[in-house]
Amino acid sequence: MEAGLRTPLLDMFRRGEVATEVRLLAARGVLAPRAHEQLALLALLVSDPEPDVCRAAEETIALIPREPLKAFLARSDVPDAVREFFAARGVQPAAIPAPEIDVPLIETEPAGSVEAPEAAKQSTIQRLTVMTIVDRMQVAMKGTREERAVLIRDPNKLVSVSVLSSPKVSEAEIEAFAKMANVSEEVLRIIGTTRAWIKNYGVVSALARNPKTPLGVSLNLAQRLNDRDLKLLALDRNIQEPLKLAVRKRIS
Repeated sequence: MEAGLRTPLLDMFRRGEVATEVRLLAARGVLAPRAHEQLALLALLVSDPEPDVCRAAEETIALIPREPLKAFLARSDVPDAVREFFAARGVQPAAIPAPEIDVPLIETEPAGSVEAPEAAKQSTIQRLTVMTIVDRMQVAMKGTREERAVLIRDPNKLVSVSVLSSPKVSEAEIEAFAKMANVSEEVLRIIGTTRAWIKNYGVVSALARNPKTPLGVSLNLAQRLNDRDLKLLALDRNIQEPLKLAVRKRIS
């Protein structure tokens, strides 16, 4: 089911870029920073091609406490498709909506996710390095700013994209990510095509100057640069030649 909600992580699930074991954990309610993603993922995974994933999603839906679910469905920010999905299962919105607190409606933890006592003595990078992909995804969505700064550079796309799906990520962090030359092109593409983030001129400028930003994104964002930044970009030896030509054409 298309749940009418778009986040970087949800889009990866929709495109079929997520391994079966990760989809199974999501179906068990593990991988969700907010109720919105949790319900949208469950609605998507009940139609998964793997029977175990479908079954786990249905079981998790059955375990969600009904009164909090009804109150959540009454919120004005819940997509109609999500309400229709649960209405087909006999769950109607409550008369009084839930407060806008973004937490999952059912909390579950993956097996083996409890940290060893000595983990606190390790550096953030050391601790994250020995975690499983699923645990790193959890930290990316629910952890600290310091942890997000490390995980945005994770070689696994699921982990780095989970950082962008975190409800805790700030505009200042997004601007910092846009300047990084050691993040994946996918991260930069998502930032550069997310309307809420490119309202920030600092993000636009950083992406246009970043040599790793996909060319199509850079060319689009360069049109929004002021004269000063255009002139600086025209002198930048690191940017791709088609972008440099487009910038010089605008200047002239």
